[in-house]
Amino acid sequence: MTIKIVLVDDHHVVRRGLVLLLNSQEDFEVVAEATNGAEAVQQAKELSPDIVLMDLVMPVLNGIEATKQIIENNPKQKILILTSFSDQDYAIPALEAGANGYLLKESNPDDVIIGIRKIMNGEKTIHSKVTDELLSALHTQKNNVSQLHHSLTKREKEVLKEITNGKSNKEIASSLFITEKTVKTHVSNILAKLNVQDRTQAALYAIREKID
Repeated sequence: MTIKIVLVDDHHVVRRGLVLLLNSQEDFEVVAEATNGAEAVQQAKELSPDIVLMDLVMPVLNGIEATKQIIENNPKQKILILTSFSDQDYAIPALEAGANGYLLKESNPDDVIIGIRKIMNGEKTIHSKVTDELLSALHTQKNNVSQLHHSLTKREKEVLKEITNGKSNKEIASSLFITEKTVKTHVSNILAKLNVQDRTQAALYAIREKID
């Protein structure tokens, strides 16, 4: 199966390099290039690619807003952020907007390829530097974050693992053979016990602490 990719970046040199990298894979095909977020939204809508490789800081419409609009048009669209910015002011809004992964342009080229494949397999991928910076903010809280997960029940850990894999409440309910209402209860308990505000932060915590 060919993985069709829409490449979004306002720098021509960056796009050229990425096109060569991606098209070097036999099962990858860059079907379109966009120079800003508005073009990305339109191309994603018209072409329905398997994945959108999205820059963040661009003219006309930035990557975060473009991600929001693309997800609104197609909630199942897979989006991988590829940017130079690792700080939480960019990463958290991008992930909350619906991005499936967040990599940095300093990444090894192979990591970009691996990241795309992970997302296509239903997993998430986040650069270790981004994870470290996001969780350092959580570690400033009074609670000892590294110990909070010990209060989770076995079932809550199972739900947290599914959240980390990017699954919705409906998908989690189907996977664990429980009701959506029960999933919602577990999610609320997880957020409270981990002292985090949303599913994205819970997933980042699980990745960092390697919760099985």
